[in-house]
Amino acid sequence: MSNINPLEQCVRETLERYFDDLGDSEPHHVLAMVLTCVEKPVLEVALEKSGGNQSRAAEMLGITRSTLRKKLQAHQIQP
Repeated sequence: MSNINPLEQCVRETLERYFDDLGDSEPHHVLAMVLTCVEKPVLEVALEKSGGNQSRAAEMLGITRSTLRKKLQAHQIQP
């Protein structure tokens, strides 16, 4: 049995597919791409789970409310 948690395993498998799909192309800025792709749905789900309450969503995420607002603007997410 693997010690990797399910979310980590999902990311690993998705990255393996991504690299396979690249073929001979050289990957660039993979970490930034992954962080951007993951951050948006995390923010959206936190807002959904908090009923749109930004203070609760920020607390859930372990960030300040002002940081949450900046991230929402960066991802063009309407609270």
